[in-house]
Amino acid sequence: MSSLPTLSALQSGLTDAADGALAQVLAVLFEPSPTLFAHLVPQLAGSLPSANVHSYADLVDRALDALHGWDERRKARFVDAHPRIGEVRHLSALSAREQAAAATPRKVLARLAHLNACYEHRYPGLRYITFVNGRTREQIMEEMEGVLGIPHSLSASEPEVEGVGQAVVGGPEWKGEVDRAIESVGKIAKARLKALGVE
Repeated sequence: MSSLPTLSALQSGLTDAADGALAQVLAVLFEPSPTLFAHLVPQLAGSLPSANVHSYADLVDRALDALHGWDERRKARFVDAHPRIGEVRHLSALSAREQAAAATPRKVLARLAHLNACYEHRYPGLRYITFVNGRTREQIMEEMEGVLGIPHSLSASEPEVEGVGQAVVGGPEWKGEVDRAIESVGKIAKARLKALGVE
């Protein structure tokens, strides 16, 4: 998608066209998901006509404010719409560009797949999300190892998935990861605005 509807179209009131335009914009910026359509779009649509939104960056901030008010499980379902780090199939055009799918060594992709499994075991119901910001998948791999507290390696099987431990769902460590992921989603959305030439 190369252009977004105008802000005035989004703020025109509670009409099917305005809600549809808002859903379209949010799906581009945050990745489409049932949680986005069932919860974020209606929540923002109800407040957008009277909100102080002068730019798409303001809209992202309003969305983040709404997300921060959700319970952690709903936030986790929202974050789950983003592709896993290292995935090369079924990516939106913006996700593919952000993850720089070309020229990643197979060993790095295999390691990332293993790290995703380790992360998802440690943080049940979560998916590792980070603002790539032009970094290579190998750099992201090292970041994931740091988050998991495991040594750098190119192994696609070490450590054992069960060996990374497991955070308590809803506990402080798990909630911290949810909040970190939401912040990353916000950074990704703002970077997408720049990529689309709007702010």
